[in-house]
Amino acid sequence: MSADHHDHPPYQAHHFDSMEQQNQSSMMGMWLFMAQEIMFFGGLFAAYMAYRFSYPAAWVAGASTLDVNLGFINTLVLICSSFTVILMVMAARKGSDKGIMGWLVATMVLGAAFLGIKYVEYTGKFDHHLFPGKNFDTHYVMGKMAAHPEKYAEFKGMGIDWVHELVGHESHDHESGDKHHGSEDDHAKEGAHGDAGDHGDHGGHALPADATAPLGIALYFGLYFAMTGTHALHMVIGIGIGIWLLVKTKRGAWCSEYHPYIEYFGLYWHFVDIVWIFLFPLLYLI
Repeated sequence: MSADHHDHPPYQAHHFDSMEQQNQSSMMGMWLFMAQEIMFFGGLFAAYMAYRFSYPAAWVAGASTLDVNLGFINTLVLICSSFTVILMVMAARKGSDKGIMGWLVATMVLGAAFLGIKYVEYTGKFDHHLFPGKNFDTHYVMGKMAAHPEKYAEFKGMGIDWVHELVGHESHDHESGDKHHGSEDDHAKEGAHGDAGDHGDHGGHALPADATAPLGIALYFGLYFAMTGTHALHMVIGIGIGIWLLVKTKRGAWCSEYHPYIEYFGLYWHFVDIVWIFLFPLLYLI
């Protein structure tokens, strides 16, 4: 047997000269995969920025329908999952299968919790017909706008000029002292309009008959579902990979010198978490 075919660890592929070369090659492949993921999400973020500056009023109106509290909780959940991933990788480097399995399960549970909260958010959007398509309905969005018309008073010529009527009406009521002591006819009109409460929270304000949603509102929700849905799909894939790693770990596939897929899973999970760190402020806060 020649020197080129000396004994090597069983987990070293025959076409590599050393474990160092094998690890570097596989890590390069992982980083190339991450690069194409960055380009994929980069396109979505570029579309978001382009349309946000084109339809600012629609972005403000769309964000008003999101639950910031649920988004914040999901952010905390993913931050915690990143911590458990770090502990999992540390356990792998120590050769602790028990530690790998424990922290991997914790990571998947947190990932499932994230998806559960996202399901609750999606359910609310579908209930209010905010998914772009033939059933898309903007009444709920306009109700949110009517509750706080001052947020949209600066946007002119974007299909929401009716908010100026509400702002002016509110100012007039405040000056006259009739905001909470209006005539019976005024209350009757508001009560009649309250029958449409299922279509949005109007905050006690009656929408003008010709009220329309801001231009580009369907684009906002289209990008919202595209970006958060793609992110959620990556979470589902990550949990699937985690189950595979769990089975491999239980069979004793790793040791302190060889646990590449644990490391790669950690990189993938951190990337998905970082994507959400950008999605949360862009969609919920700004």
